[in-house]
Amino acid sequence: MPLLDPTLQRHSLNSSTSPGTPGGTFGFSATRLDALEAAEFTLTAIAVDNSSSVHGFIREIEACVGAVVEACGRSARVDNLMLRVLRFTESLDEVHGFKPLAGIDAGDYAKSMKAHGCTALYDATCNAVASVADYGGQLADHDFEVNGIVFVITDGADNSSSADPAAVRKAFGDIVRAEKLDSFTSVLIGVGVNDAGTRKTLAAYAKDAGFTDFIDAGAATPSTLAKLAQFVSQSIALQSQALGSGSAASLTF
Repeated sequence: MPLLDPTLQRHSLNSSTSPGTPGGTFGFSATRLDALEAAEFTLTAIAVDNSSSVHGFIREIEACVGAVVEACGRSARVDNLMLRVLRFTESLDEVHGFKPLAGIDAGDYAKSMKAHGCTALYDATCNAVASVADYGGQLADHDFEVNGIVFVITDGADNSSSADPAAVRKAFGDIVRAEKLDSFTSVLIGVGVNDAGTRKTLAAYAKDAGFTDFIDAGAATPSTLAKLAQFVSQSIALQSQALGSGSAASLTF
């Protein structure tokens, strides 16, 4: 768990950007600034749906995240990458906070997720985006160069959030208005979506909320999730390579 790592510390977020659990807020954890060794970082947050409907492929989702870490670990930019993994049902929970990717073992994600409950998609999006904005702002204020990328992976529409789409749009707007990050990009990924109506709902949510891209990754098969892992890892690498250019990476699934 994140706070067992002495290099991580807890950060709070306000209720407008991170409704989290009903009646409260859920922040994030991140590596202490004095423990960082590089001068620039790409912050990556991956929010993963753990609701009951993903039960049939939850192990494959874990393997997908592990494959992302393994692939990014081979990147020439690995020392400049930090990753946070958030799981969500009707509430939010971290697998781990922002950590240098070079220190993460891909095997740590085995049995890290459990499918149950409902889908707080809006809450998870708000929290993932706000965590990149908050921690990225702290890094920028201490003279680190930083950009960010967020992935939200789900098989269905929201049915359990405290936040609404307006709060999600505000979170995206806040990260731009703060002008702390060199660039920022965001991707909503539908995987294992079972009907055209839900695909349409997710596509509309991505557009209305302000995601950079929406990707319908198709059925939740091993080959699809392997392709998804390749896309996510390549996207992280491209975003990191773009750091300093003032432009976000151009992504293709």
